[in-house]
Amino acid sequence: MKQILQSLKSGATQVMDVPVPQVSRGHILIATSSTLVSAGTERMLIEFGKAGWIEKALHQPDKVRMVLDKIRTDGLKTTIETVLNKLDQPLPLGYCNVGRVVEIGAGVKGFKIGDRVISNGKHAEFVSVPVNLCAKVPDSVSDEEAAFTVLGAIALQGIRLLQPTLGETIVVTGLGLIGLMTIQLLRAHGCRVLGLDFDKNKLGLAQRFGAEVVDLNSGQDPIKTAEIYSRGRGVDGVIVTASTKSSEPIHQAALMCRKRGRIILVGVAGLELSRDDFFKKELTFQVSASYGPGRYDVNYEEKGQDYPVGFVRWTEQRNFEAVLDMMADARLDIAPLITHRFPIEEAVKAYELVGGSSPSLGILLTYKESSVNPTFRTVLLDSTHGSSLLEGPYKKVGVSFIGSGNYAASVLIPAFRDAGVYFRTVASSMGVSGSYVGQKYGFFQSTTDANSVFEDDSTNAVVITTQHDSHTRFILMGLEAGKNIFVEKPLCMTLSELKDIESAYKVASLKYLAPPILMVGFNRRFAPQVQKIKQLLAGVAGPKTFVMLVNAGAIPSDHWTQDVEAGGGRIIGEACHFIDLLRYLATSTITSWKYMGMDSATRDTVTLQLSFADGSIGTIHYFANGCKAFPKERLEVFAAGRVLQLDNFRKLKGFNWPGFKKMNLWRQDKGQMACAKNFVNAIAQGGSLPIPIDELLEVSRVTIEISAAQN
Repeated sequence: MKQILQSLKSGATQVMDVPVPQVSRGHILIATSSTLVSAGTERMLIEFGKAGWIEKALHQPDKVRMVLDKIRTDGLKTTIETVLNKLDQPLPLGYCNVGRVVEIGAGVKGFKIGDRVISNGKHAEFVSVPVNLCAKVPDSVSDEEAAFTVLGAIALQGIRLLQPTLGETIVVTGLGLIGLMTIQLLRAHGCRVLGLDFDKNKLGLAQRFGAEVVDLNSGQDPIKTAEIYSRGRGVDGVIVTASTKSSEPIHQAALMCRKRGRIILVGVAGLELSRDDFFKKELTFQVSASYGPGRYDVNYEEKGQDYPVGFVRWTEQRNFEAVLDMMADARLDIAPLITHRFPIEEAVKAYELVGGSSPSLGILLTYKESSVNPTFRTVLLDSTHGSSLLEGPYKKVGVSFIGSGNYAASVLIPAFRDAGVYFRTVASSMGVSGSYVGQKYGFFQSTTDANSVFEDDSTNAVVITTQHDSHTRFILMGLEAGKNIFVEKPLCMTLSELKDIESAYKVASLKYLAPPILMVGFNRRFAPQVQKIKQLLAGVAGPKTFVMLVNAGAIPSDHWTQDVEAGGGRIIGEACHFIDLLRYLATSTITSWKYMGMDSATRDTVTLQLSFADGSIGTIHYFANGCKAFPKERLEVFAAGRVLQLDNFRKLKGFNWPGFKKMNLWRQDKGQMACAKNFVNAIAQGGSLPIPIDELLEVSRVTIEISAAQN
């Protein structure tokens, strides 16, 4: 199917062929008939992409500080690669979609196949959208009109926050699509409306919809006009729907308002506020969050947990329905807002118009009834890289990836590429990232059907980089199919899952002539400086002491990795790396452990103590309450009157160590390349497992037990 993507690196827009997305639980699959280009939001993205490095930096000063901190801790080259990889990821455009339901996910109620619906889906022939972000379209509303619903909900939410009453005087600053729809909805509320803009055509439409107007391009004084229009009292409220870096719209709004007036920012404006403007009049200022209650709430949007109507009358979905009702009653006139139509195949022309100087307003993208079978979820990629990867010592190792997120795209896939494998299939849930990464690195095909990977005879090894709660399912499928498995940590999240994996591995080892290799991406044990530490410790008799300091940094509590069901928390999700590292260096089984944590508000800040069978002890300080300017990882090893100190996988120092003083690297190396190469080498040339299966199971068991103590 065709989908529109944009590069944040260059600003270029392209129409790309990607697989039809999977329909997960609580989602519906929609065959698109029309989408609306959001000129404001999408123009900003295009302009950001086309901007030079300096201008990009000026737009994101907070990100610049993060980059400078990373340069100090991780080095220049590593930081540059991270930034370039982040910008290189394609951005799917669009959030105003209308079409018909062609497939329904588990748990969905209130929709059936064939329903005509709107959603915040992307510009694509097929979109999979959470049920709470969809609404049925009334029969009297056309597809073209319905495509404006999401923008209408943005306007409506701004009005709901303003809480206008019949007869009040309201100013709307900025008469783009949202501003013009705001005027119509305010008029339907019984308000007197004054519209401000520089564009005569938009001002004319505002007058057509019943507003008085101020032409800012002609020098007309908006403050004086508002005073006259409000009969000298000051306006009751101002809704700013403009998009500007200037703080002037907010300053003007404050001057226009009566005492205790209200100002709502729906668009984008500078926020250098004057206390004097607000203090004397006791003005209220609020920023509107898009479509309404539920926006950015994972439980509402992704998990389908609706708010009780008795407590939250107007959610995102109910705002969609209200806008559609207004269209059905002809109180929201959409036809005058449409200025251009382009078929999806010519979408690049539409974005040239958006980013150009020619006048435009409502730009619709149209879609023919797709000839694509919505159940066909694999596409061949037009790749020029794959043939060269067939050469070399590992040409028989065909590798497929399940998951194509940032870490897979920027670290693991390049690591496996450099190991010389043949890339077969890349699977992703929505198809976009998989297809983009697949073309970039030379995969043969892209799919949204992850299960098909295990049925592919050309795939010798499967790399799993998906959300943590899916790891066990894919591992079991892979072992059943006799595939070699490389799973990015963790191996699994529960002791029950661990038992199932252990049993499946034993069965596969007996079933297949060449037992499949199972490996977790514990890359740090393969880092060159860790290998040097291992070599130095081999000559030391007696127990050792390890101190691992991890300046992990805070992650928001609503991030999926913090979700106990989806990500398992940070001990399972990341601290397992350091448990494995100490287990590897101790060369001895873990006999006991102790967990010490702070209160529930800072539960990511913990200290773990490990005891080993040979008498060695290890302490892992995993702290989320530190500063990013401080290096992330530091390992210290004390043994036989000597000390080794590894600082952030760049500098290794020896203290009183015969024949060794230091081992410094030009760039940070956490062992990802060597980790992948060892896995591939084990497949191609045979030999022992890169990480003994007993160690994998042991580290996973200890990690899960510690996490259970935390929870």
